Amino acid sequence: MTAETESGVASGVSARSRALHFRSLVIDTHVDTTQRLLCDAFDLGVQQADGSVDIPRLREGGVGAIFFAIWMPGTVTGPQAVQRALQQIEAVHAHVARHARDLVLARTAQDIREARAARAAGRIAVLIGLEGGHMLNHDLGVLREYARLGVRYMTLTHMRNTDWADASTDAPVHNGLSDFGKEVIREMNRLGMAVDISHASDKAVADALATSAAPVFASHSSCYALCASPRNLRDDLIRGIAAKGGVVQVNFHMGFLSQRFRDAENADPNLERDVDARAEERSAGDPGRLMIEAENAVREMVAEGKLPRVDWTEIVDHIDHAVKVAGADRVGLGSDFDGADMPFGMEDASHLPQITEALLDRRYSEDDIRKILGGNALRFLQDVEAFANP
Repeated sequence: MTAETESGVASGVSARSRALHFRSLVIDTHVDTTQRLLCDAFDLGVQQADGSVDIPRLREGGVGAIFFAIWMPGTVTGPQAVQRALQQIEAVHAHVARHARDLVLARTAQDIREARAARAAGRIAVLIGLEGGHMLNHDLGVLREYARLGVRYMTLTHMRNTDWADASTDAPVHNGLSDFGKEVIREMNRLGMAVDISHASDKAVADALATSAAPVFASHSSCYALCASPRNLRDDLIRGIAAKGGVVQVNFHMGFLSQRFRDAENADPNLERDVDARAEERSAGDPGRLMIEAENAVREMVAEGKLPRVDWTEIVDHIDHAVKVAGADRVGLGSDFDGADMPFGMEDASHLPQITEALLDRRYSEDDIRKILGGNALRFLQDVEAFANP
């Protein structure tokens, strides 16, 4: 860790917390920054005035490995979805190559370890996740091509059902996973690709747990017991994921952290439409700016008193709950940076050392903190790879 990196850490973090944080491997299993990479003018190597992720702020936050999500709305399907997914994967590859002094494309747990060993040179491991099975075009050959290009996990659904899996935020039509959905799970196991149950319905999660030989995980989900969003995991599912050797990577989105925030959103039927309208007007058709402008609109509504303020410490509440349910070996971080509404005080990746400080304050051991920051995610990836049979 250089003096410049240490001085850039979020203020209020103790020397002990900084030392522990930067000695640890920090892995974030879900960011949506990929949308910004599609814009030729965006430079990942420069600290941006907005958004949450760029190389300088990843360094300030001590991030050693990060998953860039390939995403598009669930309304985009068929060959068009495949084409757009491939364009995003290509964009990730291109930006890693452009910043080869800072970044390295990782496909395995060992690749992450090697990047970590070379961290004195500033190398951050970049991995790829696919956010939604609607990008398969109902074709296992497409799944195999994604794996060949470095996709290391796939979220079974996004907000809408796919033609083979039910989403948590849609009316069920498959009673969880269809027969083809179970074939997808088995092929992912064979490819060594992690099964991600974030966004899936409770029944689809249960089916994935029953079908998968390998452990499964939630790349970016929080706890239903603290905030009753259908996107969050009930305690029985957290236990099921843990019992199979998986991990729950806690999401930072205000609407998944705070019941007060969720209740306020639900109380105003026009609020979501207002956020979308502001975001669409200000983003001017740039998909990389759409989610950032939506977050800006939400923060305006907090200032206007239409939504309650949610502080970053509620992330730690969800970590704490998940640890109590499943144990410290089964919890990690999946921020959803650049794709969700970040709580106040966790606006970008540079603030991640605050989580280490908070966990120390809550009397977590240093060993358990290192696991939560990234050790658990690394072990999970290695465990999934063990089931590959190319």
